[in-house]
Amino acid sequence: MTDIRENVPLKQYTTFKCGGPAAMFAEPSSEEEIRELLSLASSEGRKVLILGAGSNMLVSDKGFDGLVIRIGRNMSDIKVGEEDPDGYVEIEAQAGASLALLGTVCARESLEGAEFCCGIPGNVGGAVFMNAGAYGREIKDIAVSVTYIKDNEIRTLPASECGFGYRTSVFEKTEGTVVVTSLKIRLKRGNKETIDSYVAELREKRTRSQPLEVPSAGSTFKRPEGYYAGALIEGSGLKGFKLDESGAQVSPKHAGFVVNNGGAASGSDVMRLIRYVQDKVYADSGVRLQTEVRLIGEWE
Repeated sequence: MTDIRENVPLKQYTTFKCGGPAAMFAEPSSEEEIRELLSLASSEGRKVLILGAGSNMLVSDKGFDGLVIRIGRNMSDIKVGEEDPDGYVEIEAQAGASLALLGTVCARESLEGAEFCCGIPGNVGGAVFMNAGAYGREIKDIAVSVTYIKDNEIRTLPASECGFGYRTSVFEKTEGTVVVTSLKIRLKRGNKETIDSYVAELREKRTRSQPLEVPSAGSTFKRPEGYYAGALIEGSGLKGFKLDESGAQVSPKHAGFVVNNGGAASGSDVMRLIRYVQDKVYADSGVRLQTEVRLIGEWE
């Protein structure tokens, strides 16, 4: 079995750069090791948290009182298959692979349809978990099947049965009991010049409009039906707003992002600002913003 460490600070494994420790922490290298870890957690009655790049979560200062299974570079292979007679190619990516790298590999192979992946932080497993998307495309648009572990069995589910919706999937609804291990997608050959140009355009747009230079978890709030979270927050006069000097701030670049300047803020500092934004926007517009960021651990 893979090594298990105790009392490991999670702030070093999340893009928000805050939060307390994991009671137990492991980085498996195979599906078999994941199965062993899940069996151990089950036998000891421990909660399980699956961690990838840590790009869409806010961890409580109390940490996580259970087993954190981090799926990263130890399980990050990307395999490009052969082209079929119709010009399509299947690509299989392990859950620990960078989503941006998957997009880059597809572009390098002149495969169109995964360009949007180049603009999303995080790993493949997390992207499947929440049906990540950007620029009008989502994981569901390119997925063929997902391989996962449930009840200590390795299973594969066709994309049509994955329950993909706006920032959700069947896997998100069974958090802690199901572990995504790989994603298979199917793309068609396209014009490499056109693909490369579009990738460059998306990367430039992301750099221009998002606060990539400071710690954050990506978009903090889900898009309310009929609205844009960033526009509502800006309309409430909160763009660039901060409650104190902790480091937690509504980004001056994009109001839909709460950032942690210098990584100095605690999880509680960030959460206090998130709640303030939710209350102010609700008072001003009647719209209650829901967090897109997953809240991990116990909160006041």
